[in-house]
Amino acid sequence: MAHHALSSQESYNPNHLLDILLGKMQLKNDAALSRMLEVAPPVISKIRHHRLPVGASLLIRMHEVTGMSIRDLRDLMGDRRTKYRLSDAQGRPKPEEKAAQAAAAQQQQQQQQAQTNEAAPSSTGNYAH
Repeated sequence: MAHHALSSQESYNPNHLLDILLGKMQLKNDAALSRMLEVAPPVISKIRHHRLPVGASLLIRMHEVTGMSIRDLRDLMGDRRTKYRLSDAQGRPKPEEKAAQAAAAQQQQQQQQAQTNEAAPSSTGNYAH
């Protein structure tokens, strides 16, 4: 199984974080830690063997259980990133969504133009000069 991208950082060591949590919560083993964090025991094992990163939801759960800040938890495992980069494609509408949005915008523009034309006074009326 391939390692995740975060494991390529030299300082990344989730075992240190897990060991600190075991000591802080006075737990005997990873099984007790998994029960405390309400995750399946294989999750802790996969994190220890660098097959699974410590995800955001698990970090939040660790924060809730221990009261430690997310920053402190990330520092303990050696995650020193200060910025998170999203891919260019992330958050962009798919081509079919883009076409649907363009059609909807065009239809809305036509409706607004029709309403404007209805409200404008007619210039072809009979006026006495």
